[in-house]
Amino acid sequence: MSNYRPTIGLEIHAELKTHTKMFCDSLNDPDEKHPNVNVCPVCLSHPGTLPTINKQAVEHVIKVGLALGGKINPVSKFDRKNYFYPDLPKGYQISQYDQPLVLSGELNGVRIRRIHLEEDTGTLIHDEKTYSSLVDFNRAGVPLMELVTEPDVKSADETIAFAKELQLILRYLGVSDADMEKGQMRIEANVSINMGTKTELKNINSFRFAREAIEYEIKRQKEALEKGGEIEQETRGWDENKKRTVSQRTKEEAHDYRYFPEPDLPPFETSVFGFENLKISIPELPKEKRTRLASEYSLNEKQVGVLVEDMALAEYFEEAVSELKALSAKADPKAILNYLTSDLMGLINAEKLVFADLKIEPEHLAHLVFLIESGKIGSRQAKDILAKMFETGLDPEEILTSEGLHTISDEAELIKVVQEVIKENPSAVADYKKGKTASLQFLVGQAMAKLKGRGNPEVLAKIFEKNL
Repeated sequence: MSNYRPTIGLEIHAELKTHTKMFCDSLNDPDEKHPNVNVCPVCLSHPGTLPTINKQAVEHVIKVGLALGGKINPVSKFDRKNYFYPDLPKGYQISQYDQPLVLSGELNGVRIRRIHLEEDTGTLIHDEKTYSSLVDFNRAGVPLMELVTEPDVKSADETIAFAKELQLILRYLGVSDADMEKGQMRIEANVSINMGTKTELKNINSFRFAREAIEYEIKRQKEALEKGGEIEQETRGWDENKKRTVSQRTKEEAHDYRYFPEPDLPPFETSVFGFENLKISIPELPKEKRTRLASEYSLNEKQVGVLVEDMALAEYFEEAVSELKALSAKADPKAILNYLTSDLMGLINAEKLVFADLKIEPEHLAHLVFLIESGKIGSRQAKDILAKMFETGLDPEEILTSEGLHTISDEAELIKVVQEVIKENPSAVADYKKGKTASLQFLVGQAMAKLKGRGNPEVLAKIFEKNL
């Protein structure tokens, strides 16, 4: 089996973030829960209606093309892709065939063949109790970007890496939320062995399913060839329950769709969309951000990865670090990162919130870290204060004052507690006197517990040493 080399080409669909649908003014709202609300005569294909191109959707695809180093087609057009399915109201789909918006490009070492624009279909809802299917046309006509790669991908791992990076880029550009759970991004993989007959894995809406489906399909094809069998060109789906790919239909060729130019939409010159302005609007992309964050803040690959995954988190981190540097010349960006990604995200997850719900301003988190680094509060107090900040959004200094949580460093206040701890822990005292220095940390810990974390551990250690 070592002589069998997988070859994978990807087709990735992403629903675009626009106010209205692709060819009409019905709302493009992926969160609408009521069926057939965001519909109109155009997207339902009533007789006599005419489509109008959504300018923003075209701009979104051009931005993606520019971000991926693609060539923007000087002249583009729409075509009719003819096939019948219950969730396709027209009986055809307005798509692009021989003149897509974007040609070429590259991502993660994978060549991009084309990026084109089309309209999405409706949604079929199957009722197993009544053995019936219902159609929700809210999604029908939503702008859908399709990116097609060359067959450069060699494994399921490479597929997932490519798809995740594309998802990030779409989010950074603001053109799509690319939420796979909501069906806003779907992966299709054309899998073959040694560039032989391919099978298309269709409409996979999670990275885990994509990985499992591709790995299974590679194994299935290898085993079939080992036994002298042949691979049939077909479309297959992923059965999550049985953990296998299943045949859906014989794969269509382009001529099966009877493509022809959309008669209601003339060809158009893409230069009218202003490439220079679109280029200027492209933000720092994930690859460049990884390099800069690692260099500027001395972060490792894992730390950088956490920040780059979420634009809002990275922006918050950089603002907080900037505020901390204004407070202290010895500012440590990693201290901000630790509190942000562990304690703060822990509170957010515990309350089942999202990062956008956070009440704490970046400068307040910076102030908290400054109080810790300057010795005004200890780590235990910091956790208590952070919890109050999370609840109220107040500055840590306000909470520190109102709650009386300042660190106690005065020896006169601490010595009473030290003497109590010595009296209550004779065995630890004896161990310390025998040379077991670890007992000192135990005694300091006992004192900190009595002081509810407000004691200065360094001062406490010195007092214990004097009294022992």
